[in-house]
Amino acid sequence: MAASASLARPRTRPALGAAVGVIRPLLPVVIIGIILFLAPAFLSDFRQNLLAKFLCLAILAVGIDLMWGYTGMLSLGHGVWFGLGGYAMGMYLKLEDADGRLPDFMNWSGLIAVPWFWKPFEHPWFALPAAVIGPGILAFLVGYLVFRSRVKGAYFSIITQALALILSIFFVGQQQYTGGTNGLTNFSTLFGFSLADRSTQDVLYFLTVAVLVLTMLFATWLTRAPLGSLLVAIRDDEDRVRFSGHNVTLVKAGVFAVSAALAGIAGALYVPQVGIISPANMGIVPSIEFVLLVAVGGRGTITGAVIGAILVSWARSTLSENYPDTWLYFFGALFIGAVLLFPAGIVGTWRALLRRRPAPLRWPRSPAAARLDPRGAAHE
Repeated sequence: MAASASLARPRTRPALGAAVGVIRPLLPVVIIGIILFLAPAFLSDFRQNLLAKFLCLAILAVGIDLMWGYTGMLSLGHGVWFGLGGYAMGMYLKLEDADGRLPDFMNWSGLIAVPWFWKPFEHPWFALPAAVIGPGILAFLVGYLVFRSRVKGAYFSIITQALALILSIFFVGQQQYTGGTNGLTNFSTLFGFSLADRSTQDVLYFLTVAVLVLTMLFATWLTRAPLGSLLVAIRDDEDRVRFSGHNVTLVKAGVFAVSAALAGIAGALYVPQVGIISPANMGIVPSIEFVLLVAVGGRGTITGAVIGAILVSWARSTLSENYPDTWLYFFGALFIGAVLLFPAGIVGTWRALLRRRPAPLRWPRSPAAARLDPRGAAHE
């Protein structure tokens, strides 16, 4: 019996260690998911709607973190993908409200028929996939052309920023098709359900939480898979990865597409809960703010991106409510202070502190306890 027990022990410990290794990275996701699912019990309708908006931005922040934190590509134009996803959902909502008639802003702009490229968005089975696949495909094409030319670093950031500027100006100029500066607004129903009903907003909130949890699980799996190691290797030494035989261009374009698709999902969930999508959501300013969400939370940490998005959005909302005339100054000071004091972000700083914590104190064992422990001689 003693011999069989000693033989079983080595097989049990590696299995237990493997289980702990799988569960440990998922614990933050589970804890955040439970808190968010229980949050409506403690929030008013207004606060719940605000939190849903913050969670949409958290989905977007996870996508940016995959690009910036793990692959080292800083995009300053993610408002484009967020806006495209939002416009795809907004076009469906406007056509649903119009019920076969011309949407109100087209009527005011002098159009007499729904444009041909609007017609497919009458159907949710086209609009919803388009909100995700459209930004992903466009980002892959743009990324492939950019990365094939070995553009990286600040030049890549400038290109994405220029893309955000061009697309936002283009959408403003196409008043008859996009609503111009006002964008698409005045939505009333979603799949036949009134957006003003509490039950509809509850469903949208829990749907957003579910999508955020799935996004975090996907990002955690991706960064811990061999592909995640490849992304980090590209971030640290791209030339060495290329010389080792990997197609760096394809990998970077693929990550860019995944990140843009997540931004599209965030935009599609954002529109029915906030009630508007306009070029102001896809320009340079919102794109930079999206990056700051990750910077404050801690880049290279999936949990940090989510925490940063929620905290920064909450601070923005609170400051604008209490200091309507000067909140931008406080908000700017908050950003500067966070970046200067916590360059690794909230989660990154917390992890650094944990790594530097002193070893736990151990009380000296009594001689009797040492004699009972067979390992005592070796450890004493």
